[in-house]
Order: sequence, then C-alpha cells, then structure tokens
Amino acid sequence: MAFQTLLLDVQPPFAYLTLNRPERMNAMNFAMTGELLEAMLQINEMGDVRAIVISGAGGNFCVGGDLSDLQQPGLTPEEQEHIVGRLDTVMRHINQSPKVVITKIQGAALGGGFGLACVSDIAIAATTAEFGMPEVRLGLVPALISPYVIERIGLARARLLMLTGTRFDGVSAHEYGVINEVCPPEILDECVQAVLDQIKLCSPTALAACKQLIHTVTAQSLDESLSYRARLLNTLRLSPEGQEGMAAFRAKRPPTWTEE
Repeated sequence: MAFQTLLLDVQPPFAYLTLNRPERMNAMNFAMTGELLEAMLQINEMGDVRAIVISGAGGNFCVGGDLSDLQQPGLTPEEQEHIVGRLDTVMRHINQSPKVVITKIQGAALGGGFGLACVSDIAIAATTAEFGMPEVRLGLVPALISPYVIERIGLARARLLMLTGTRFDGVSAHEYGVINEVCPPEILDECVQAVLDQIKLCSPTALAACKQLIHTVTAQSLDESLSYRARLLNTLRLSPEGQEGMAAFRAKRPPTWTEE
C-alpha cells in the first residue's frame, strides 16, 4: 500500500516508519492517523521484522494533531468521536505491538507526538528536541494520550506538564522519564543503530513474548499472573529458539538468528 503521509521502508529484521508531512512539522491530520493504523497493522503481521523505528521527516518528530482538522466543522458527534478516537486505536497498536517500537526524536515532539514517545518501548532523542503537551494553552486537553503519559512518567510529573503546557528539551525529557536515551543531534542515528544492534542479538520469538509479558504482568497481580509466567517460560525453554539460544551460550557462539 502506498501512503500519502508516511514513508515505510522495510529492511528485515527492522522496519522504518517516517511521519512525512514536513511542511506541517508532521502534524497528525485525520489521513495520517488512518495511515498510521494501517501501517502498524501491516508491520505487526511481518514475521521477519523484530523492531520498528518511528521518526519524522524534515527535522521534526511530530507537533501533535493538525489544528486544521481539529477545527473542521460539519461532522456529527458520532463521526467526531470515531475520527478522534482513531488516535487512541493507533496508540494501542503501537503500545501493544509484538515488535520492539523505537521512536527517534529530533525537533518538536508535542501533543500527540509526545504521546507517540510515551507508547514506544525505547525513545531516543536529541538534546535539542522540544517536548511538551501545550493543549491547555490552546483551550484543549491531552485527552487521548493522557493514560499513556501518566503510565510513562507518573501522576505527579504528568500533572505538572499537563496543567502548565510547559516545553522542555531532550535532557529534561530524559530526566522526567519520557525518553530512555538522550544524545547530541549529530549522533542520533548512531545511538538508534546501537540499540538496533542489540536487538539483533535477541531471539525474535522471545522479543514478541517479552512484549506480551510486560503488558500482562503489569495488568495483573502476582498470583493472577503466576500460571501465565511459568507456562511462558516452559514454552520458550522447549522451543527451537530457546534450545538454540541455550546451546549457543554454552558453546560460546552466536545464535543462528544473529545472522538474519
């Protein structure tokens, strides 16, 4: 499928998804939201892809929702709820993707762009990146991204950032827990590649299982998840990749999946 607002480059074991509205600082209009959902559905079904790198074209990540679309009149309440709610569907598919999702952030990451960072597994940003949730300064609220933001950075920090609309750089974003790594902009690509090199050492099956594990154990009590955790470990240790991984470790050689 050809996208109008995105660029998708699949180079197994990785997929590179670029938000491609540089003239609008990659603001998410309704078309981009729909295409993001379609792209994630496609990539999530690709058996030879272990990780997705999401970035923005033209020096910015994403400034959030496109105000031109948000001001659009003439939609029924049902149409408005469906179209706007589609962003939450996108966030869920990214958050719960069986792939490792990495956001590479430079320039602006505001509103919905901030939300994309919060639903990624690993967020890496330039020191010069600009983060924030400016919605309250526009007469709006970060309604759809709020659960993911609070889960990412905690209630106290989320209250401060949501209620002030303040903007901050990549160094502060790292301190707040929004991103995992921060680096000078000139080595941002190298920092992302270093993480991809680490992911290439990991079993594809185990990566997908670990993503599911994270979401399951955080939603259940220890007693509720015990059976699932024990069953998962036994399943993986007896699997072809589990046996190969343990054999490779004992033989002090790379496992076969590192050659893919």
